[in-house]
Amino acid sequence: MFSSDKNIEIIGQLVKLLKHSIGLQGEYLKLDVMEKTVRVITALLLFAILTLIVIAILFFLSLSAALAMGQAIGYPAAFGIIGAFYIVIFILFAIFRKSWIEKPLIRFITNLLME
Repeated sequence: MFSSDKNIEIIGQLVKLLKHSIGLQGEYLKLDVMEKTVRVITALLLFAILTLIVIAILFFLSLSAALAMGQAIGYPAAFGIIGAFYIVIFILFAIFRKSWIEKPLIRFITNLLME
């Protein structure tokens, strides 16, 4: 039954199709990894750009607030109050970093890579 030429030809075609299918799956995997890498790099660049913009905004807002308060309470005290405000924010971020930063970031990257 297996010795007929037709059966051997069919088995040969099946092997050829299987090799082709494995090759296509490999190409799909490469494209999928490349797409996910590009998505992560894009997200990181967007985050970096937005972070720089927010830092610039906070800098100018802090400077204007300190200068406005400086006229009423003196410039050293005004800049001290703004500095203390940022120290309090830093401490809050340090305390709540897991719930405010780590968990949302892990969730975002996981959702990005699982799509």
